[in-house]
Amino acid sequence: MSSLDQLKATGTVVVCDSGDFATIGKYKPQDATTNPSLILAASKKAEYAKLIDEAVAYAKKEYSSGSVDDQVDAALDRLLVEFGQEILKIIPGKVSTEVDARFSFDTKASVEKALHIIELYKKQGISKDRVLIKIAATWEGIKAAEILQRDHAINCNLTLMFSTVQAVAAAEAGAFLISPFVGRILDWYKASTKKEYKKEEDPGVASVQSIFNYYKKYGYSTIVMGASFRNIGEITELAGCDYLTISPNLLEELLNSNDVVPKKLDAAAASSLDIEKKTYINDEPLFRFDFNEEQMAVEKLREGISKFAADADTLKDILKKKVQA
Repeated sequence: MSSLDQLKATGTVVVCDSGDFATIGKYKPQDATTNPSLILAASKKAEYAKLIDEAVAYAKKEYSSGSVDDQVDAALDRLLVEFGQEILKIIPGKVSTEVDARFSFDTKASVEKALHIIELYKKQGISKDRVLIKIAATWEGIKAAEILQRDHAINCNLTLMFSTVQAVAAAEAGAFLISPFVGRILDWYKASTKKEYKKEEDPGVASVQSIFNYYKKYGYSTIVMGASFRNIGEITELAGCDYLTISPNLLEELLNSNDVVPKKLDAAAASSLDIEKKTYINDEPLFRFDFNEEQMAVEKLREGISKFAADADTLKDILKKKVQA
């Protein structure tokens, strides 16, 4: 068996982390995740020009009386859905579609944008149970997910997660899934300590292990999906995690490898661990204080939101030129 098949055999659901749906089918993932950076990269390829043209045509028709900026925003939303729709033709499960990172600190705007995205999918004949709305795991984003899950039965993927503080609040909010970012945590520690880390001591891996064990000990149903990997060692150290979302290049490495992949995370074993119970329900000050105490998490969340927003702006610039043409 390939290392990829062995990973799946540990009970881990493999998810493809890509907007390039032409490559997704090869690895037979259950789900797929996208973000503005992945969509931007894919949109620059000639084979996706048709999707951009369709999104622009839709925006110009449906928002003909609106401003150029209104049309660009509409085109971006439609483009995200166009990509999601194509991905869903390939995979049996769900696709994650991201809310604009500029709404990361605005609960109301995040909820409204999520509802709009779900409505766009509905118009394409895609039910909401095949879509995960992806929102940054700020306090406001977590509250938006709580509203979407509770009041609208819309499943959410809380992303840009770098701490147990965020993870606890997300589980209490009833989020369907969280995406702890393994590789970006490693990046921060390597830059901060100037040292290299073996896979067994990788701080990003340790973060996901901690969150996984916390969730399993206290019976939370929120899915833990490790994300943002830098190497296959990080992936194999998390074998047995609920889900892992993996880029095509690392999926290819796993597919071509026959190295043994033993199960490393075990939900049953977590029940006997000595882990302190925490709660942040309706306690924004405590959440903010505890999160603020983790320098790495604060810096990586800020950086991640800024990068996603910048890539969304670049995508909007591409669409704007086409809208004005």
